Amino acid sequence: MLHLEPLLTLMWVLLGVLLGVVLTLVLLMAVQGKFGRASGARRRDRLTGLLPARRFEDEFAALLDALQRRGGEGSLLYIGLDGFRLINEEHGKDHGDHLLVRTAERLRQLAGKRSLVGRLAGDEFALWSEVPASQTDALVRQVLEALGEPVLVGATPLTVSLSVGVAMSPEHGHSIRLIRRAQTAMRSVKRLGGNGHAFFDAVQEEELREELTMARELRESIKNRELELVYQPKMDARTLQVTGVEALLRWRHSTLGMVSPSRFIPIAERYGLIDPIGDWVADTALTQAARWREMGLRMRVAINVSGYQMRSDEFIGRLEKGLRRHRLRPERFTCEITESVAMEHATVTGRAFKRLGALGVHVSIDDFGTGYSSLAALRQLPAQELKIDRAFVADVATSVQAQAIVRAVIEMARVLHLKVVAEGVETAAQRDQLVAMGCDELQGYLFAKPMTALAIEVLAAEPDKSTEGRAEGFRPSIFVETAAVPLDARR
Repeated sequence: MLHLEPLLTLMWVLLGVLLGVVLTLVLLMAVQGKFGRASGARRRDRLTGLLPARRFEDEFAALLDALQRRGGEGSLLYIGLDGFRLINEEHGKDHGDHLLVRTAERLRQLAGKRSLVGRLAGDEFALWSEVPASQTDALVRQVLEALGEPVLVGATPLTVSLSVGVAMSPEHGHSIRLIRRAQTAMRSVKRLGGNGHAFFDAVQEEELREELTMARELRESIKNRELELVYQPKMDARTLQVTGVEALLRWRHSTLGMVSPSRFIPIAERYGLIDPIGDWVADTALTQAARWREMGLRMRVAINVSGYQMRSDEFIGRLEKGLRRHRLRPERFTCEITESVAMEHATVTGRAFKRLGALGVHVSIDDFGTGYSSLAALRQLPAQELKIDRAFVADVATSVQAQAIVRAVIEMARVLHLKVVAEGVETAAQRDQLVAMGCDELQGYLFAKPMTALAIEVLAAEPDKSTEGRAEGFRPSIFVETAAVPLDARR
């Protein structure tokens, strides 16, 4: 009699193994198919259909190898769209995506047989063309003209300027180095405000190295306690009482000494450092304002806010939390933004002005008179204050033209119910002229240089003994909580 049970058991085991092998093969095929499709997708940028950065670098290296064997020449254009982030903020991501797609299409149309086009970053493209050096200028002009044409999205025409960096082979290197050098040239254009092109040179590379070093050190500056605030008083034009102070940022570098904000703030914006630095400035100023409140000082504290910060919802949200944390009245706090930034992107900054106004924070338009503001544009920005640019204040005692400009600004401010502050007041003649014209507040070295918070406190407590930063013979008084006249009684 046959024993079938062991045989059946063996058959079931073999069947199980066979099914396992089949299932494993099916799964492997599915996984390979999935990753194969994904790999194929990565060969092209999903939005524009151009080569992504890694693929561009690989194909570019192969093209350069072949070019060098032939002894040929070529030029790489690294193209950055100026202000693209603002397109997304003002019109939405769909409009921005449409602009990127049209930019890619136009670059493809410009590309010849021995060309390569890629999208190397969000708003950065590259165009390689095997053209002799003598034809590179013409190629750059073609790119600037083609990509500078407006892109119509629905009924909205979108226009951006370009920053183009150019590196040439074999002069400027090979493969990745050529890409990096074209990018360096593009960044040099960005540093100068964009809307142009530049050919790579060694000076740019050295400047970029210095900038990267400064960015790294700037990142550590808060932790190393190298940043500090000083405060310059603002004076009531008629009573010479201190009505407020402007907080001014300083970087006391360990080897470079005092570094100007005009030098490091643009670097902070380019390398994503403006948020932590801006938060530090706001929190330090709020902390100091809370201390002064406890001492009985009734001064409005102002900070300077960059265009980047004004376009950031997060910054305004953090400022609101800081005001609550320090239990400060928002109307005692002022954000100053330059006229050029306010007017260049009026839609975005207008929203920020309204949010700050809803909080109760005062908004001041700084360096007024240097831009192209109109009465209609100013009406759309709910500010409380205009600060006349120091260039006009410098000549106000001697120049009829400067007097006419200052008078026009003051009259415009009256129509809009705005306070007028003149900064950069250095002589008694300037002061007298500005007071006669009806300026509300004055600020400048005639009264006091920027000084430490402690010096402000000494000035408040014992004005006769305070000497730091104060002009000789100047004896101001400071509003205190016991004062009978409220801070804004005049207005």
